[in-house]
Amino acid sequence: MHRRTLVFAALAAFVAVAPVQARDAKMSLHGFSGMAAYYSGRGPGLTAAHKTLPFGTRVRVTDVKTGRSVVVTITDRGPFTPGRVLDLCTKAARELRMIDRGVVYVHAEILQQHKELVAGP
Repeated sequence: MHRRTLVFAALAAFVAVAPVQARDAKMSLHGFSGMAAYYSGRGPGLTAAHKTLPFGTRVRVTDVKTGRSVVVTITDRGPFTPGRVLDLCTKAARELRMIDRGVVYVHAEILQQHKELVAGP
């Protein structure tokens, strides 16, 4: 009976921690969720940095807490801070009204994935 109690306690602890770990960077074919910050973006328009999405990819970013969203184009690499999935330009952060909070939990929906051209032989 004691062994069963230990197994149950270990399972309960895992279940309690698992949603927090998954929340940091859930990714699917059409979108992902996680923490986003903002930075002084380069160039005109609403832009963002992502570690792997091709440049030119358009993404709808929604602040999960407020429901506000903005469409950005991936133009840079990053973020380089552990636990973050996007860095938004200041203009996009203003539209999401996240400036005062700095870092927010977002859901990002890939609207149009740009295909990077690869040079032929």
